[in-house]
Amino acid sequence: MKLAIASLFIGLASAWSPANDASSSRREAISKTLAAGAALAYPLVSNAYSVPDLPYPYEALEPYIDTPTMKIHHDKHHATYVANINKAMEGKEEVPILDLMENALDAGPVRNNGGGHYNHAFFWSEMAPPDVAKKTKPSDALAKMIDASFGSMDEMKSQFEAAAAPGAVFGSGWVWVVLNNAGTKLEIVGTPNQDNPLMKGVKDEIKFPILGLDVWEHAYYLKYQNRRPEYVSNWWNVVNWDKVSENFAYVSEKKSGVPVEG
Repeated sequence: MKLAIASLFIGLASAWSPANDASSSRREAISKTLAAGAALAYPLVSNAYSVPDLPYPYEALEPYIDTPTMKIHHDKHHATYVANINKAMEGKEEVPILDLMENALDAGPVRNNGGGHYNHAFFWSEMAPPDVAKKTKPSDALAKMIDASFGSMDEMKSQFEAAAAPGAVFGSGWVWVVLNNAGTKLEIVGTPNQDNPLMKGVKDEIKFPILGLDVWEHAYYLKYQNRRPEYVSNWWNVVNWDKVSENFAYVSEKKSGVPVEG
């Protein structure tokens, strides 16, 4: 960026040089240089967001999440949210997808499509193949917070599964383990559609997800049909607690959502 800005000033100096004795040429050169400078300072979105690669092969989460579901979920559903948020942001200043979350409820397409992109990018990153996931565990700090907030890991899982049941999240949505805004305890919350707890107005306050589960039917129906509780209970076998612990450490320190790829 420093080199680019230096080039801007060099361009301006060149445009004003006596060697450029034609005033129309000077005006044209200055106009082009200033336009380039504006683009450097305020880049506009042009396919700014992308679907991140999975950190494991499609088949890696078998038998708990099947290969066809992973391919459709990642390559079709997530890709659609990305295409739509890119379209909605055309001609606007480029910002990280995380920065769009707070005011998403007031931003039209950002709510569903920006939320859909952030939520899915977050989701892929927190899972691992079963043989890897079983070797991970909550950090000491996270384990203490789980015990303080829920009484035990088993109780946290029980509350999470209840919150993910069809009667709790009716239709489509997500279930999250979040750090409250004060940073004093973990909570379990459900959100409809592609909302998430980082969005102002979704809950009583902004909360910071450390773990999230997609309970839209497209996330499980090919394998589990209407057996969402089975999908939820099996999902623990692919949770990467090392990543969840990293998420917890980040939100505890930053009091901000976890950045995602893409």
